[in-house]
Amino acid sequence: MTTSPLPLTGRRALVTGASQGIGADLAHALAAAGADVVLSGRRAAPLEELAHALEQRHGVRTAVVLADLSLAEDTERLAAEALVPFGGLDVLVSNAGISHPQRAVDVDAATWDLTMAVSLRAPALLGSRVGRAMAAAGRGSIVNVSSLAGSLALAEHYAYSSSKAALLMATKVLALELGPSGVRANSVSPTVVMTDMGRRVWGGQKGEPMLARIPAGRFVEPAEVGSAVVFLASDASAMVNGTDLKVDGGFAVA
Repeated sequence: MTTSPLPLTGRRALVTGASQGIGADLAHALAAAGADVVLSGRRAAPLEELAHALEQRHGVRTAVVLADLSLAEDTERLAAEALVPFGGLDVLVSNAGISHPQRAVDVDAATWDLTMAVSLRAPALLGSRVGRAMAAAGRGSIVNVSSLAGSLALAEHYAYSSSKAALLMATKVLALELGPSGVRANSVSPTVVMTDMGRRVWGGQKGEPMLARIPAGRFVEPAEVGSAVVFLASDASAMVNGTDLKVDGGFAVA
């Protein structure tokens, strides 16, 4: 009896913001599906630790490329260097993002610019540069991690919600322009994800009003975001392009 290959066997993926939280979980999901993974973030130690864990647990190849995505030059360098370890990329998962809660009337220029640089400019540039290399190879999947806050206004998240909304449109333009070359671009928009940070911030009384609006009756587990990303990265979604996949238990329809 033969076993079917994993859905991402032989694929090469880049994950940004991989040193902790959702990014680390996404790296595990991709590796568990058979992908070799380039890990990027600002801190070497957790990335090297994660790389070792992926190799030991999933038997895949890994590489680490440090980059500060608040800097355009670092983003450009990452786009170039991430193509080197495995001779190209088949999957780009732009996960890195930041949020500094501020009311619209209190927002300052520095916070706005930083949020836009990391949460919008970085994935847009990576989609452009890595997408160009994918198009030359004739195939690829770009998955941008957005947020339900990009579709539904979230109080005290003026810059964050704006950046995620713009990221949804950037994804659609990538899908439109790169689609004829065999490259797909989609996004995932989770509601609160129960990482360690998610549990600390939203696990108590603060999260109750939001939780009450979710028909499924709970927040999202990291593995559920990972499953959505693996689906969009794989051939199972070959005709899915320019779509935003909401991972929210029905929050957006309630």
